[in-house]
Amino acid sequence: MTTIFDAPEDFAVTALAGFSSIYARNVRLVKGGVVRSTKVPKGKVAVVIGGGSGHYPAFAGYVGPGLADAAVAGDVFASPSTAAVARVCRHADQGGGVLLGFGNYAGDVLNFGVAAERLRAEGIDVRIVPVTDDVASAAVDTASKRRGIAGDLVVFKIAGAAAEAGLSLDEVERISRLANDRTVSFGVAFGGCTLPGANHPLFTVPKGEMALGLGIHGEPGISEEKIVSATELAKLLVGKLLAERPAGAKKVAPVLNGLGSTKYEELFVLWVAVEKELKSAGLEIVDPECGEFVTSLDMQGCSLSLLWLDEELETYWRAPCDAPVLRKGAIISAEPATDVISDEDGPAIFAPASQASKESGKCIARLIAKVADALKEAEDELGRIDAFAGDGDHGQGMRRGSAAAQDAADVAAAAGAGAASVLAAAGDAWADRAGGTSGAIWGLLLRSWSNAFSDDDKPSDAAVVEGARLALEGVTRLGRARVGDKTLVDALVPFVDTLEREFGVHKSLNAAWEIAAKAATDAADATSSLTPKLGRARPLAEKSIGHPDAGAVSLALTARVAAGFLKESVDA
Repeated sequence: MTTIFDAPEDFAVTALAGFSSIYARNVRLVKGGVVRSTKVPKGKVAVVIGGGSGHYPAFAGYVGPGLADAAVAGDVFASPSTAAVARVCRHADQGGGVLLGFGNYAGDVLNFGVAAERLRAEGIDVRIVPVTDDVASAAVDTASKRRGIAGDLVVFKIAGAAAEAGLSLDEVERISRLANDRTVSFGVAFGGCTLPGANHPLFTVPKGEMALGLGIHGEPGISEEKIVSATELAKLLVGKLLAERPAGAKKVAPVLNGLGSTKYEELFVLWVAVEKELKSAGLEIVDPECGEFVTSLDMQGCSLSLLWLDEELETYWRAPCDAPVLRKGAIISAEPATDVISDEDGPAIFAPASQASKESGKCIARLIAKVADALKEAEDELGRIDAFAGDGDHGQGMRRGSAAAQDAADVAAAAGAGAASVLAAAGDAWADRAGGTSGAIWGLLLRSWSNAFSDDDKPSDAAVVEGARLALEGVTRLGRARVGDKTLVDALVPFVDTLEREFGVHKSLNAAWEIAAKAATDAADATSSLTPKLGRARPLAEKSIGHPDAGAVSLALTARVAAGFLKESVDA
C-alpha cells in the first residue's frame, strides 16, 4: 500500500515537487504541472499532456525534447482542473498552437475541453486528442468510448516526435490521431491499489485469480480468471490485441507495462513469451519497450500495448526523445531555458456590488459552509458507494472541492463581492481544487447558476429557480450526460423540473425547494437499478447494479442541506 506521505491531500503536489527537483534537467515546476526546462523553438507546436496523479511516470515523466512540452497534474486519480490545464498551456505555448493529449475519461474530457474553449477565445489554436486504446472498455465498433491506459505513452511519443520535427498543428493532430487509431492495449491485475491515507485497497482480487480488463484508476477488472503461467498470460494478452490487427499490418511497436508493484524481472519473463507470440503471428517487432510507463499507485499487474506501424508511424516511433522515463536515439541538442516564468495568480478582483447583493453574497457563503460540513461528514460513505464500480475517490473529491468553495466564498464575501461573484468564485475554486469529473461538473454547475444573479441586486426567488435551469443546461451541454446514464444528472433533472413546477404553483422557494430535494433523493436512490453509460464505471456496469450513483447521491445530499438552510432562514 501507499505508506510514505505526510498529509494525504498533499501527496500529489509534494510528489510533483520532488520529481521536479530531481529531474530539473528536464522540467520546471509550475502551478498545476511542469514545463520543459530547455529552450523550445518559437513557432513549434506545443504538446501538452496530462491527467490525474498516481500513474507515475505518466505524465510528468514524458516531458522533454522529442516528447511532451508540458504536463498537467491533477490530484491522485482525479483530472486536473480547467484552470490548471489552461495555465500550463499558456506557459507551453510558443505560437504554433497546442495539442492536448489525455486519456479518454469523463473528467479529463470535460476539463481539457473547457480549457481548450477558454484558450481558443484568447487566440490560441488548440486541438484535442483523447487516447482510446483499452480494448476491454468498449467494443471495436464503439472505440471512441474506450479508456486511455498505457497507450498514452505511444500516442504522446508519436505526437511529440511530429512536433519536434517542426510539423504544423494540422499535421501533428493528424499523425497523433492515426497513432491513436492504431494503438490497442489490454491489462490484468493481481491485486488492487491503495490511496494515500486509506487503510484498504480500492478493490481486491480473490487469491489465486487475476482481474482482466482493469482500469488504471483503481477500477476492478471486468472479469476474473485463475492465474496462469507467463506463457499462457502472453497468449491471453497478445490474443486480445491480435483480434484487432489491421489488414496488412506487418510491423508492431509493443509496450509491456508494469502497474506499480510488478517487478521488472517478472515483466522480462513475460516479454519472452510475448515476443514469441508476436513473431508466431508473423509480426516484425520494432523498438519494444518494457517497464513502468502508466502505473496505478501500488497495483500489482501489467498491460500490453501494441502500435500497428506503417512507414510514417515507424519514423516517429523511432525518432529521438529525451525524457525522464524514455530516451531514444541520438541526444537532442538543447540549451537550458533562461526565461522567467511568472506563475502567481493575482488577487481576485470583484465588481462593485450593492449592499443588498453583498448581504446575499454572505448568505451564499454561509450556505456553502453548511454544504462543505455535510460533505466532509459524508466523505467515507460517498467513497464507499463510488468504489463499487469507480475508483472510490468521490467523497474525497467532494470534500476537497466544497472546502475550497467555502474558502473562496468567504474571501469573496469578506471583500464585499455581490451574490453573483461569490457563487462564481465558489464554483471556480471547487473545480480547481477537486479536479476530476465531479469537480468540473460542480464548478460548471455553480458558475452557470451564478449567471442568473447580479452584483447589483439581491437575487429574487425567481432568479434562484432560473439559476437551477442554467446550471442543468451547463452541465448537460459540456458533460453530455442524460437521464438514465447513471450520473449526477439523474438527480439534477428531477430536482430542477420539480423546483420549477412547484415554484410556479406555490410561489414559495422554501416549499418548492423542499419538494425538489425529495425528488432528487428519490431519483438518486433509483439509480441503483441503472447501469452506467458514461465515465469510468461504464465498463463495470454489472458491478454497479444494486448500488446508487455516488454523484447523484451527493447532489441529493446537497439539495437537502440547502433545503434545511432555506427553512432555517425563513423561520429565523
